[in-house]
Amino acid sequence: MPRTADKILQKKRRAAADPDRPGDRCHAAAGSWTPAVDRTRCEAERDCVDVCPNDVFEVRRIEPDDFAALGVGTKLKVLAHRRLTAYTPNAGACRACGLWVVACPKDAITLVPPDGGAAFSSAGG
Repeated sequence: MPRTADKILQKKRRAAADPDRPGDRCHAAAGSWTPAVDRTRCEAERDCVDVCPNDVFEVRRIEPDDFAALGVGTKLKVLAHRRLTAYTPNAGACRACGLWVVACPKDAITLVPPDGGAAFSSAGG
């Protein structure tokens, strides 16, 4: 499915309006909150890349060490998705918008608060 500008804008608007959106609505100090990707759930759908206003995410080939750490069933799933997964190379730019938490259709991303407390996810958290 092509990722047109209109579809991306719709994703951003849905995420912004979600009442379960965690975080600090982009008002946190950069890097104070931490995005965490669960590679056992991520299917590289790119919604995190599409909605993140701070370019925190990228989808790329899974690192060999990350792939090796997965269970057999998850490895098969990752292979089915062309060995792609989300990474956070710019995590220091995260301002806790929470958009990508609610936009991820696989509930694969959590937002960890600065105090290291319980992480927030769209699956409840």
